[in-house]
Order: sequence, then C-alpha cells, then structure tokens
Amino acid sequence: QVRLVEFGGGSVQAGGSLRLSCAASGYTYSSACMGWIRQAPGKEREWVAMIDSDGYAQYADFVKGRFTISRDNAKDTLYLQMDILKPDDTAMYYCAADLLCDGGTWGWDYWGQGTQVTVSS
Repeated sequence: QVRLVEFGGGSVQAGGSLRLSCAASGYTYSSACMGWIRQAPGKEREWVAMIDSDGYAQYADFVKGRFTISRDNAKDTLYLQMDILKPDDTAMYYCAADLLCDGGTWGWDYWGQGTQVTVSS
C-alpha cells in the first residue's frame, strides 16, 4: 500500500524558512518522480516543484531561487526547503508520487494528506 506522509509545516513570519519532509512507503521510491503541490484557500492547486529519479529538479517560476526540492533515496524521503517565505506562500502543501515518471507536472499517482504552511507579514 502506497503511503505518503508530510511533516514540517507550521507558521512563520515573512522572510523566514521552513523545511517540509515527505516519508514514502509501499513502492520503489528511488525510481519514482516526486513532487510538491500546494493549494491556498479559495484557489486552485499550484504545482511547486518536482524531482526525478536521477535528482533532476524543476521549479515553478514563483519559487525559483527560494525553494529547493531534494530527495534521500536511502531514507525514502522527499524534502522541500523553503526560504525567503512570503505571505503568498501560505497554503496546504502536498507531496505526490508518479511511480513511472511519465506524468509530467500533473500526472501524479498518489498524494499525501498535506501539511499547512502559514506565512504572516
């Protein structure tokens, strides 16, 4: 059974940092593409970042230079280091997995339950 569990959300002031983690289980983590997607209240989901099985990372323009996605295949864990946070970054952040790495930025097979990030001005 595939399971994705996010950790690390919380409240921070603008300009601060948070590090999200996502613990994966139930599939071959090292061969999957992994991503972070967020959704703010009243808004559509936004793709934030993704990383393939070789460690190649891609980012949405609105987080480039501020967020860093990484993975530890030995620990089956995905990370999102978020720096220079802005109030607009306030959202529920979801971890997602694309087991065959064939779905692009929106072809996710499994999702976590999400972790809330709140940035105050």
